[in-house]
Amino acid sequence: MSIRRRLTPDESRLAALEAARALLIEQGPQGVTLKAVAARIGRTHANLLHHFGSAAGLQQALSGWMTVEIAAAIKAAIRTAQARHDGPGEIVRLVFDAFDAGGAGALASWMILSGDRAALTPILAVVHDLVEELRGDDALAARPIPEETLHLVLLALGDALLGAPMAAALGLPRDAARRLAERAIAAGDPGRSPTP
Repeated sequence: MSIRRRLTPDESRLAALEAARALLIEQGPQGVTLKAVAARIGRTHANLLHHFGSAAGLQQALSGWMTVEIAAAIKAAIRTAQARHDGPGEIVRLVFDAFDAGGAGALASWMILSGDRAALTPILAVVHDLVEELRGDDALAARPIPEETLHLVLLALGDALLGAPMAAALGLPRDAARRLAERAIAAGDPGRSPTP
């Protein structure tokens, strides 16, 4: 007989949020239910109600937590890439991964479809602050940072939501959107359509 370890309230909330994010990425918003999250972490429905109050409370907590996590990951990744003098390929990889495997694409589409656009405000604010910080960097002063950021984020979001089937339908490799983003950033002109 196994004995289940008692989690602290913070550990229990974090386990539930991690399980909810995994369900969101795997199954979409319809998969994020109190019952599914409770089953995934081996807790009861009542336990989740205690921590979140309702399914809506869980979803709101998930949105806030993921926004902070994703924004921090993007900022740290860009700073690391700059410090190591990585090329645009590494920055593109990190941003695309944040939207795909990290769940930012699923979160954004969920918030937009549910009408909760305000939930995206924190991540947009972090992106804005990062762009302003990068614009102040003398080494990047000549680059169109806001335009490059818009281009990269929209490509990463679109790729996370529709990239695989679209690339397959067009007979392109799965990483085609990533390669387009990398070439545009390397060229320093996100408005230009890079040639293969």
